[in-house]
Amino acid sequence: MARLSSDSDGTSTAQGPAGAWGKPTLRHLLTETDRFVTMVELVTSRGLVAEPGGRRVLRLGRELAENPRIDGLSLTDNPGGSAMLAADTLGTDLLARGQEVIIHLACKDWNRNALQSRGWKLSSEGFNNVLAMSGDYPVGGYYGMAGPVFDMDSVGLLRMLSDMNVGRLPGPSGESGEKTSFFLGAVVTNHKRYESEVVPQYLKLTRKIENGAVFVINQIGYHARKDDELLRWLSLKGLRVPVIANVYVLSAKAARFFHAGNVPGVVVTDELCALAEQQAGSPDNGRSFFFELAAKQIAIAKGLGFRGAYLGGHLAASDYDEILDRADRYGPSDWRSLIRDVRFPYPDEFHYFDEDPQTGGSSSAVSRADGRAEGRERSPARRRRSHRPPLAYSLNRLVHDAVFKPGGRLYGLAWAVYRQADRAPRVERMLHGTERVVKTALFDCHDCGDCSLPEIAFLCPESQCVKNQRNGPCGGTREGLCEIGEKECIWARAYERLKARGEEETMLAGPAVIQDNALRRTSAWANALLTRDHRAAQSLSHTSPEDGQRGDVE
Repeated sequence: MARLSSDSDGTSTAQGPAGAWGKPTLRHLLTETDRFVTMVELVTSRGLVAEPGGRRVLRLGRELAENPRIDGLSLTDNPGGSAMLAADTLGTDLLARGQEVIIHLACKDWNRNALQSRGWKLSSEGFNNVLAMSGDYPVGGYYGMAGPVFDMDSVGLLRMLSDMNVGRLPGPSGESGEKTSFFLGAVVTNHKRYESEVVPQYLKLTRKIENGAVFVINQIGYHARKDDELLRWLSLKGLRVPVIANVYVLSAKAARFFHAGNVPGVVVTDELCALAEQQAGSPDNGRSFFFELAAKQIAIAKGLGFRGAYLGGHLAASDYDEILDRADRYGPSDWRSLIRDVRFPYPDEFHYFDEDPQTGGSSSAVSRADGRAEGRERSPARRRRSHRPPLAYSLNRLVHDAVFKPGGRLYGLAWAVYRQADRAPRVERMLHGTERVVKTALFDCHDCGDCSLPEIAFLCPESQCVKNQRNGPCGGTREGLCEIGEKECIWARAYERLKARGEEETMLAGPAVIQDNALRRTSAWANALLTRDHRAAQSLSHTSPEDGQRGDVE
């Protein structure tokens, strides 16, 4: 088990196991060295750890814990939306063996109180490496499909865990707590086809880093130019965090599964799926080809500047050594000649940077075609629409700025009306009823009372996003469409609206949005004007018109 040691201030913090057999922490490796790290993802099993599936995963984890080449083991949290064995059940055994463990923590099954409780539990037991994510939408479970939670998203979770790291627990009592020591990671899904998917992913990554993510792992994909682009985009924006390259070792079966869209966010294109099927016909069922493909991905990741490789797949412990041995055979400069071997793009996909004609990767030149970006291919639904934002959006924005933005021509009057109505229940009910009629007709409003319409280009996250994402898109879209149903992603639509006004880069600027559920079924208009919604909780400057210093409720 993890041991406890006292900090200089007398508080106790969970440390790694004592003894020479304990591996260096990921925090040390990623922040104090330049070593290329190797992580392995272990997918937990269904049922008890004593059952065959649980014993198999535990046995593999123990073997990898004894391998000095494996720096960290990453344990999943109900992957695919199904109920699985809790990650810390396996993790406790692995920590005791000196192995660094990353615990996945997803928002799909837990509300904020349960997430905070789980955070305390993990920290108390010595689990400091946490990969925060929104999570896959739940699928079939006990007597049917589980109800998704999504009380917060990955950005909100990062904000909460970061606050716990400094002992800050915002809430009605304003209490402080003992500091945790989480080393927080985030995921980015950069292998997307359309501009309206790719750029919002990058912008959300910025928000994740601003709210506490100190390392990043990207989602599965097989296009080296896209991986090159991710690092160049971070450099362009001055975001210096270690990024770990996802290297999932394919098989023909896995390629078919991913190609069918069964794992949200994972990209296996038609070309790669066909190649996998072809290689499966070889005497070794494609084993050598798939291992070599993974080795090339690792070599490219090293050359591009990734800080490590995140290996996954249905493998035996000895397979990881074979893949790493293959990768080690490549020289320091060989990666440039390998990029074209790991390029399986969508047709006409969007790229933020121009291509480097020598390597086939990205150059440092931002693409300029069609106003800014090469390959501005939109999703099929968007191709039919004008480059101009919808008239309704422009009108909604005009009204909002006049009524709800401090300094707007009607703001003072609206503030005064709602301040008086707050003291007259009958008037308040009448105004709230009017608001519900208007907003239901215009936005399919669900009366959450803590409105994010102005932040998502006047699209309602409650009615139009199955995960109620308020801090940017999840990674589950497939060619612009939501992972649940065949509707276009709300954030892709918001991006198009803002891009038409030249404001797409500011789409996710500002503090994390964490919805206050206490406001449900109350007037969002009143809550915005009287600074009771999430904007007030963000500690923005809010004052009344009488003070002569009007804060911005935007």
